[in-house]
Amino acid sequence: MPGTPLPKTLPKTASRSRKSLALVAAAAAVPLALTGCTDTSTTPGAAAGPIQVTSTKTECKVSAGNSASGNLTFAVKNEGTEVTEFYLLAEDGLRIIGEVENIGPGLTRNLVVTAAAGQYTTACKPGMQGDGIRAPFDVTGSGNSPAVDADFQKLLDTGTRQYSAYVKDQTEQLVAGTKAFADAYAAGDAATARELYAATRMHWERIEPVAESFGDLDPKLDAREADLEPGQDWTGWHRAEKDLFPPAGYTPLTAEGRTAVATQLVADTEDLGRRTRTVELSADTLGNGAKELLDEVATGKVTGEEEAWSHTDLWDFQANVDGARIAFESLLPALQQKDPALATSLDEKFAALQAELKKHATGEGFSYYNELSQAQVQQLASLVDSLGEPLSKLTSAVVL
Repeated sequence: MPGTPLPKTLPKTASRSRKSLALVAAAAAVPLALTGCTDTSTTPGAAAGPIQVTSTKTECKVSAGNSASGNLTFAVKNEGTEVTEFYLLAEDGLRIIGEVENIGPGLTRNLVVTAAAGQYTTACKPGMQGDGIRAPFDVTGSGNSPAVDADFQKLLDTGTRQYSAYVKDQTEQLVAGTKAFADAYAAGDAATARELYAATRMHWERIEPVAESFGDLDPKLDAREADLEPGQDWTGWHRAEKDLFPPAGYTPLTAEGRTAVATQLVADTEDLGRRTRTVELSADTLGNGAKELLDEVATGKVTGEEEAWSHTDLWDFQANVDGARIAFESLLPALQQKDPALATSLDEKFAALQAELKKHATGEGFSYYNELSQAQVQQLASLVDSLGEPLSKLTSAVVL
């Protein structure tokens, strides 16, 4: 487990903006847009087939402004010069119904979601920064449900219940672990807090898509310093991380400062625990969540950016893989009926990635990330990329 602070941090690449930092300001009733970006154009009329989304630096063109309820597919094409993201948000502009991240210039990625009748918001985030270019999106009742074989639906329902139980268990462990961590940290017991830091965070990382669906909580709990918006208070895990694993020249927090960070961390985690008790999951949220977790690995963990001071990225890496694998395995019986070849491929690629991670295990933890060679990092990245492509097909395989 993490020990004394390591003196040298990994070099940072350009920071990626965490998705929910961009959502926290969206509680206002009027959709917000990036500074200077006013085009939130949608074509009136209901969708017929995949809903086409075109993202550029200044536009987020959605081919339909409404659709019938049920399974929706957004085909998101990036015609800009920056990496972009696309979200379908709930009426409050905070809760994430579904998302696709890291869409490079010239690429198209699909978002498959199951949407009930109601008011929603679409959002593109060119450069993965800011609040996004937003527009309203209406879903009307279709009057009928997609035709799904009853036995197949039972498999999906069983998998969803199993994953919901997993989220509940991980949240309960996160709350208990956070309290123990916060007690040690507030008391100035840095050694114990360091020991608890990475292992406790694993419970968060395993259920990160569910946790991040509450857009106001994620920036409170998991914002990195590089992702802070101007004037934003910095709270949560990474605020404590920097204090426990300080870089050269860092001024430690006072006892009062540590207590404030610890108190807020516990309060926000307990809030998360309450909200996850009533969150409703479905097959598409499991499939999309599995891919999102792997994207978290690809954009943060495998680069060493997530844990800039503690270098405990491999704990997070393992936890993200755990969460993605549990979501996949919850859907596996249904997937084996629909697409056995994809089921086999995903099973093999999860196993290969896990075998590589196991090489870096030490005791109950892992090697520090800055101890890995460039070749070892590249091997992990290659296996993540290899898994990412078939994993992106999981949702459409079991939902459409």
